[in-house]
Amino acid sequence: MNDLAGKHIVLGLSGGIACYKAAELCRALIKEGATVQVVMTEAAEQFITPVTMQALSNRPVYGSQWDAREPNNMPHINLSREADAILIAPCSADFMAKLLHGRADELLSLMCLARPIAQVPLLIAPAMNREMWAHPATQRNLAQLQADGATLLGVGSGFQACGETGDGRMLEPQELLEDVIAFFQPKVLTGQQVLVTAGPTYEAIDPVRGITNLSSGKMGFAIARAAREAGAQVTLVAGPVSLPTPRGVTRIDVKSAQNMLEAVMQHAPIATIFVATAAVADWRPASAADQKIKKDGSGQAPQLGFTENPDILASVAQSPRGQSRALFCVGFAAESHDLLAHAQAKRARKGVPLLVGNIGPATFGQDDNALLLVDEHGTQDMPRAPKLALARQLIAEISRRTRAVA
Repeated sequence: MNDLAGKHIVLGLSGGIACYKAAELCRALIKEGATVQVVMTEAAEQFITPVTMQALSNRPVYGSQWDAREPNNMPHINLSREADAILIAPCSADFMAKLLHGRADELLSLMCLARPIAQVPLLIAPAMNREMWAHPATQRNLAQLQADGATLLGVGSGFQACGETGDGRMLEPQELLEDVIAFFQPKVLTGQQVLVTAGPTYEAIDPVRGITNLSSGKMGFAIARAAREAGAQVTLVAGPVSLPTPRGVTRIDVKSAQNMLEAVMQHAPIATIFVATAAVADWRPASAADQKIKKDGSGQAPQLGFTENPDILASVAQSPRGQSRALFCVGFAAESHDLLAHAQAKRARKGVPLLVGNIGPATFGQDDNALLLVDEHGTQDMPRAPKLALARQLIAEISRRTRAVA
């Protein structure tokens, strides 16, 4: 997938030690299909050379509004008109103040002021010392820049080059890349509260053993990311997996089916869309041993009794909000065979408007998948593709259906 294919990004660097991250960011943007034009302030050139950025972007770097390479001597006009977005990373406290007041005494600030606001968005990745970040003047400037239409990508927290620790670090290149990709995605779920479950559950037999399944959680995490990209507020209830949390998503880690049910029922009252992607264990040991069950030399396996786990999807779908469609419920079915028949039966049994089926052994742990959408009117195939691509297709389909219900 090249999520930025066809996009032209002007990457602006202002002065700060975080300029070293801009090199990796430039490369990451290009790997995602974007073309990148680097523009640097004089201060930025004290931290990283234009030669480095030229080599990474494969384009000449601009730094002066008097650049003779432009026949009309107007790089501030030419470069801004070509851009799909201007990304300032790093954006220093000084440069933010300059943007706020509309000062334009060098090429980068001049270009930001001269850009067509309605066509060329401005994305800001701040980078500064923690005290500079917390200063009331900086916070006022940030608020006004956002009010003027700039998009603030936020800051990280941690050890800073000055030796202090706190907020103000520029986000890591991969985080910024994910934010830029999200910025360009259609905002079809703006205002929605999306609740997603993902991964397996783990049902304890004793303190060191348990019953689980092969679900990796990748599909559910992709759906959470896609929903956030689409403008929703997203809560992700995750079983025991080691995947990184998607940017901007609130994550709740759980272990057992009962833990997952409790977390879901706590957040379902404020959700508007529920996507039950998790592969929840149908059964659990009736009672878990307090100590490890040891072999006794008899060759006989211990006798385990089982009890049925709560049905999380049915519990939510059959609640008053689920029944009224105030909460739009989407179920998942991971089957090993006869996908269509099992998916249709499960949708009817759970009472959900949409059920998504897939073949578990063909997708668990994989980065791609193939989906079958089942509703009361029939079925729709989503051919095998990367899970994030499928997640975005599914989110678009959910958006269409929720608008129809509304």
